[in-house]
Amino acid sequence: MSDYQTFTKSIKEKTGIDLNLYKEVQMKRRLTSLRDKKGFKDFSSYFNALASDQELLSEFLDKMTINVSEFFRNSARWKVLEKKILPELLKRQSHLKVWSAACSTGDEPYTIAMMLSEHIDLSKVSILATDIDDKILERAQKGIYTERALKEVPKSLKDKYFTYENSLYTIDARFKKAITFKKHNLLSDPYPSGFDLIVCRNVLIYFTEEAKTEIYHKFSRSLNNNGVFFVGSTEQIFSPESYNFRVLDTFFYQKND
Repeated sequence: MSDYQTFTKSIKEKTGIDLNLYKEVQMKRRLTSLRDKKGFKDFSSYFNALASDQELLSEFLDKMTINVSEFFRNSARWKVLEKKILPELLKRQSHLKVWSAACSTGDEPYTIAMMLSEHIDLSKVSILATDIDDKILERAQKGIYTERALKEVPKSLKDKYFTYENSLYTIDARFKKAITFKKHNLLSDPYPSGFDLIVCRNVLIYFTEEAKTEIYHKFSRSLNNNGVFFVGSTEQIFSPESYNFRVLDTFFYQKND
């Protein structure tokens, strides 16, 4: 067993995270860079340090996850959600249950909340936002962002829903109240159910094909009939019918009733 394989086995035993379900070349490169930066010559010595240093372990978990996000990322797809998908969902029910999976710093669920608030009272919306990283979830709950994160936000929404102070933007408190942030591991934790919309973008590309297949099946089971699954712009699902999906629009899939 190689030094890296021993490391992945030890990490799974300690954290419950199975690194073998991520694409090895990308993950190994990312973690080797972090290991070397911290001054460890092999993964064995690096794990021993992680096991005894909570700060080092937190940094490892932060690096292992992707945590690249911004409001209205790939804005053309969000326009499709706003103009086509949401109106159709709202025709069928007056309350919406939404899951933003692998939500990172919260840009995505707050984008959803802002968009929905233009169509429906937020008291009729339930938004669950999950991520594997506790530190990232803490940041998300604060709802404070740099100018860069908001570069795709229309000025009208920026002025309406954010407070600007000391070069930072804080989102309106009502959106924080509309979202429940919770830790969740897509690879191992049970999936909640009953959702009308699930958004999981720009994270599945890092998983193996076997892991993705299992995740797609779980997301399908988590959706209500006619619910919609919104994926990232490099994550087209091949053979969507395998998961009881049909193509609704580019990167949008609807669960068959």
